[in-house]
Amino acid sequence: MAWVVAEVVEETAGQWFERDLSLRAQLVAASSRASLAANWDTERKAELERQLIEIARDERVMAVAACSPQGALLADTPQFPEALSCREIGLRAKSEQSSSATLMRAWSTVSRLPGGSIHVSAIPLWDGGRGQIGFLLLLQDMSYAERREELTRVFLVVGFAVLGLLASVFTIFVARFTRRSWSAELRNMLRHGAQTRPEFQPILRDVRELIEKVMAEREDAPGVWTAERLKQTLGRHLQGERIIILANREPYVHERMTDGEVRVLHPASGLVTALEPVMRACSGVWVAHGSGSADRDRVDRYDRVRVPPGEESYHIRRVWLTREEESGYYYGFSNEGLWPLCHLAHARPVFREEDWAYYRKINERFADAVCAEVDSDDPIILVQDYHFALVPALIRGRLPAATVIMFWHIPWPNSEQVGICPWRQEILEGLLGSSILGFHTQFHCNNFMESVDRYLEARIDREQQGVARRGHHTLVRPYPISLEWPVRWLSDAPSADECRRRVWEDLNLKPDALLGVGVDRLDYTKGIEERLLAVERLLERFPEFRGRFSFVQVAAPSRTKIERYRQLNEAVEQLSSRINERFGGEEYQPIILLRTHHEPPDVFKFYRAAHLCYVSSLHDGMNLVAKEFVAARDDQQGVLVLSQFTGAARELTEALIVNPYDLEKVSTALACALSMPVAEQRVRMRSMRSLVAHFNVYRWAGEMLVDAARVRSRERLAGQLTESPEVSVGG
Repeated sequence: MAWVVAEVVEETAGQWFERDLSLRAQLVAASSRASLAANWDTERKAELERQLIEIARDERVMAVAACSPQGALLADTPQFPEALSCREIGLRAKSEQSSSATLMRAWSTVSRLPGGSIHVSAIPLWDGGRGQIGFLLLLQDMSYAERREELTRVFLVVGFAVLGLLASVFTIFVARFTRRSWSAELRNMLRHGAQTRPEFQPILRDVRELIEKVMAEREDAPGVWTAERLKQTLGRHLQGERIIILANREPYVHERMTDGEVRVLHPASGLVTALEPVMRACSGVWVAHGSGSADRDRVDRYDRVRVPPGEESYHIRRVWLTREEESGYYYGFSNEGLWPLCHLAHARPVFREEDWAYYRKINERFADAVCAEVDSDDPIILVQDYHFALVPALIRGRLPAATVIMFWHIPWPNSEQVGICPWRQEILEGLLGSSILGFHTQFHCNNFMESVDRYLEARIDREQQGVARRGHHTLVRPYPISLEWPVRWLSDAPSADECRRRVWEDLNLKPDALLGVGVDRLDYTKGIEERLLAVERLLERFPEFRGRFSFVQVAAPSRTKIERYRQLNEAVEQLSSRINERFGGEEYQPIILLRTHHEPPDVFKFYRAAHLCYVSSLHDGMNLVAKEFVAARDDQQGVLVLSQFTGAARELTEALIVNPYDLEKVSTALACALSMPVAEQRVRMRSMRSLVAHFNVYRWAGEMLVDAARVRSRERLAGQLTESPEVSVGG
């Protein structure tokens, strides 16, 4: 603080000194103007120099020079420095005043010379008959001002030190004087509680909040979150309780192959990628739709199966749907209605009454399955995504003490767009059955709060980020989702060089080829068409990449029963064929389209081999493909080109952030990525890997579950206080 004040005082004093020197220079010039004008001529140079020397006798005036209006030197004193010239000073003064050819008024500045700082004043001289005859340069020593400023700084620092010492002594004296009486009052309050001293209830609440903050700081302590750290955190806050996760998609699918063999597959789902490591760390039950052709053959009589194969750390509880139910609940209301409603990707949402009826029916069925799996009156339940918007309120109605965390994995639209849905009120009421409602970004939280404010009667608590309705309070918080760290699929993965060798061999690429990769479900929100058009524009604008750069699109088929997805499938096929016909040949294909399911080890092989990864989502909640690519690059090479419309773009700022609709800018970014020096790639990748490592999925889950434990603790305490006839609950 003392240094800040000293700097302010020093700056102010410096301005005063400069103003004082400017005034002194003008007074000196004014007192000598008549005699100077009489000798202002090269023929009287000796007399002019004598007068200048006389002016320079002042103890602070170092040197003086007489200059013509054009900046020519007429005369000067012997001490005038060669580093300064009439012409240079005149030009600077004129440029700061106006475009006039002459110096119109006095001008001054401070110059730094090897010997120290000097104050330079340029003062125009006028003669009644001749007009302006030139200007006088006065150089004044500023060392005395600097000495005064240094002395002022020392005095201020010493003064603040003395004041600080006195304040400390006074504080210690007051603290010791009051400690005994305060300690006695505090012990009495804690011993007898708020029953005898109700005025201390606010203090008790503050103490509880302080304890919670201290515990939160412990959870956020430096270091990478791991599965073991998550287990320890949950053991401390939830006493080792198991977790129940509800998601439409199951983490392991049993599929019967054409040869009759049953294989265990991992679905192409960012939700599963994120949540499955949490389930392995916490144990419990994952309730999901049994969609595999051999799923029924692998469950017990309670429709459960232990997973992962060989580890068996938790259960999947499978729920069965008929084709009609799946068509109405999943393909209809969820993916033709809610999905396009929440994504700004130019697809019209379709809402049908029969689809809504199936959606309600299936939400009730899944809520029944969840309630059948709980083993306490107040379980922790994580409900995932837009397929189950009604489930939180359904569970709340059956298990009032349950702590329900609802995480919405896709964007939440603005309130005007929410109004398109005919059953918006039911959707909002269902979500508000949650204890905690999570989104990827604060922006989506704000959109949800505005939707509630517009369509429901509820109290919006913007300070605490919550919604109170019918006696229930829901926290609305951002929890950016991420990956496990380290990613288990990389534990036995070949080196980046070996992955590149295998991919080059599989795709029949030339040794000097450059490779880009995209990994997505075939979904219109992922911007796959825009991605391929950007590759085409790259080859148009940068001919040096023709014949060398190929883009492999790993595209798992998705929701092919919906017409919009079938159209996308055909459009991507036609577009890739057109680009290959235009720029490809027998030994070169610019677009390599792999439309089949790939298991995670194969996907990570492409990540580790590619020179760049392009994520071009037109609208996305997070997009974990971007983080998967970063996690895969332990060689710290490769470039991530990332759409600005993803949640990941708010975190992975060292990626090349682009607007996927702007093909010119995207093609430029792709060219920059392909020509980026390795040193720069490593700097960018190192920073992004550090972020993904520290803000991994274990931290994501830990923060949500610890918040849930705090909510449950408050609710339990409130219930105890409400039941006590001697205690009233304060606001």
